[in-house]
Amino acid sequence: MTDDDVRAHLDALAKPRGSLGRLEDIAVRLARTQDRLDPRTRPRRIVLFAGDHGCVADGVSAWPSAVTGMMVATILAGRATSNALAAAHDCSLRLVDVGVAGPKPAAPPVFFRDARVADGTASLARGAAMDTGQFDLAWRVGALEADAAIDDGAALLIAGEMGIGNTTAAAALTALLTGLPAAQAVGRGAGADAEMVATKTRIVTDAVARVAPGLAGDARGTIAAVAGYEIAAMAGFFARGAARGATLLLDGYVATAAALVAERLAPGSMRAMIAGHRSAEPGHAAALAQLGLEPLLDWGMRLGEGSGALVALPLLDAAAALLRDVARLDAIGAERAD
Repeated sequence: MTDDDVRAHLDALAKPRGSLGRLEDIAVRLARTQDRLDPRTRPRRIVLFAGDHGCVADGVSAWPSAVTGMMVATILAGRATSNALAAAHDCSLRLVDVGVAGPKPAAPPVFFRDARVADGTASLARGAAMDTGQFDLAWRVGALEADAAIDDGAALLIAGEMGIGNTTAAAALTALLTGLPAAQAVGRGAGADAEMVATKTRIVTDAVARVAPGLAGDARGTIAAVAGYEIAAMAGFFARGAARGATLLLDGYVATAAALVAERLAPGSMRAMIAGHRSAEPGHAAALAQLGLEPLLDWGMRLGEGSGALVALPLLDAAAALLRDVARLDAIGAERAD
């Protein structure tokens, strides 16, 4: 099915041609992700992947790594932004510890999975964040989560993340995979000041320069050297979800960095992707452009947790309803006048 096929279907509906503007563009993209004119957006699931980053000890974040565990506890208690937005939009939620550095939760709820590869990554400022074997383990965690969601009937998947320091890894991956200079890939993340941004920029510049020569010959190992466990898991989640025909609604900068990884290691994954929003992080626009995606929203959001994608969900519901439920002109006996 081509874009023209979807446009022809939209033009045959009981409305003036193109009268719903951008919503029709969204409908085209949604239909193409599932290769059907009646795409589904329900059931849907968000899977939050949590992991820590060794580079936090090198001064890249305004927050200590312990906050990752605190936010994991908040999500498990059902009181985080992601919980509230997922409930508001009828989206089931899972939380997967793939690399948190702190203590494991005692008696967690059923939506939690302990799949910890290690207690946080090593620092990409001083060497490889992880080895290829660890990357593959994290990738498989994400792939299995996509399988589980789809086997449970989910048609639309969102990956979210929780991990202090992960915008540093996202910036490194974006610079590595798009060629964007580190100074343009690095932003303030969760409130870094000017000194921290300068430190981040130096660390990302040095890390990318160190690993980039290996990208052509060993893409997985090179990516692993600057990734995070939650990013590797999201990449596996995206690649498997795309392979099985689900729609992938992307969140912000970190999730989009994972999408770049998925596309590099599983080419064609981007055909299943829709960008929920463009974040306030400066490198996000370049990452989206690399994937050929135009975001649904541009509201300056930068929380993570899949929050921007969750806010965008009703737009996909509207696009699906347009394709599925509006009568055709010929069914009501009308002829097109426009």
